[in-house]
Amino acid sequence: MPTGRAKSVMRNKDFENRVVRYRDLVPCYNAFVDTRTPGSEAKENFTIIGPGVSENPEQFVHIKEPHGFNIGGARQPPGCVNSQHSHKTAEVFVVHTGTWRFDFGEDGDDAQVVLEEGDVVSIPTNVFRGFTNVGDDIGYLYAVLGQDDPGHVTWASAVFELAKDHGLVLLESGMLVDTTRGETIPQGAAVMSPPGREELASMGRVTPDQAEEYVWRELAESPKSIELIGPKGIYPWDHGFNLRRDILVKGETLERPAPDAPEVIFVHRGSVCISSADRQLELGEGDTFSAPQEVACDIKATDDTIAFITTRAD
Repeated sequence: MPTGRAKSVMRNKDFENRVVRYRDLVPCYNAFVDTRTPGSEAKENFTIIGPGVSENPEQFVHIKEPHGFNIGGARQPPGCVNSQHSHKTAEVFVVHTGTWRFDFGEDGDDAQVVLEEGDVVSIPTNVFRGFTNVGDDIGYLYAVLGQDDPGHVTWASAVFELAKDHGLVLLESGMLVDTTRGETIPQGAAVMSPPGREELASMGRVTPDQAEEYVWRELAESPKSIELIGPKGIYPWDHGFNLRRDILVKGETLERPAPDAPEVIFVHRGSVCISSADRQLELGEGDTFSAPQEVACDIKATDDTIAFITTRAD
């Protein structure tokens, strides 16, 4: 256990409250305007840390404390589609389970890449992207979005028409109105329009070669510790956060000094024991832990483990 490194200690209850366990994730089935689009209706969206970009005010937020970035997730059965959209802030996905195809362009036909478990894709701002579970089982994507307020989603034009056909209306405020539930557009509220010609022209276009450059693939020869996003990372451009991946063999301990900025640990594979002073916490696959600031923690692998650690950018 860490000795002499902790600037403060926490009660067990407070420590546990900073964990979002995969088994306890609360899904939203109507988080976005494409929720009733055929092929998209079975997707589950999760807001783990921060408000995210959900268009449904009823979306459950597990940890509301601002971190300087947002953590979310998407779980989809085979064949389920997340429609073409864009963000004003950086978006990064870690494939936790399943096989996923990412499609670029307003119609999804500019470029495509397929990712397997452990792979990471970093998608620039103002680029249309969508993704589909092309595997045989339910898949889960762990997502990081830049900034405390990642802004609203910009949807491809076709999404609006399909949403209208199924009773959904998106307002310029980012709120979703479900007319099939008797909801009405508030007086004076403006309805969001599909992107116009000028906005579409300003969107980035992605070639197949560029799309492949956005992907980091987990390989047998990959180093044990690697900075994926950050000044010295595979993707050095400004995301608003840093991301590294660490591999720990069973019994190995990674000492973490007391962070002076928010830090989040996601267990992709294996299991770990987080300890601080006389506090201990067990984390398993798919669990997310928001490490408290001013508290040093040791991460001890209780099985061969792969963990992704996100921190706020300097």
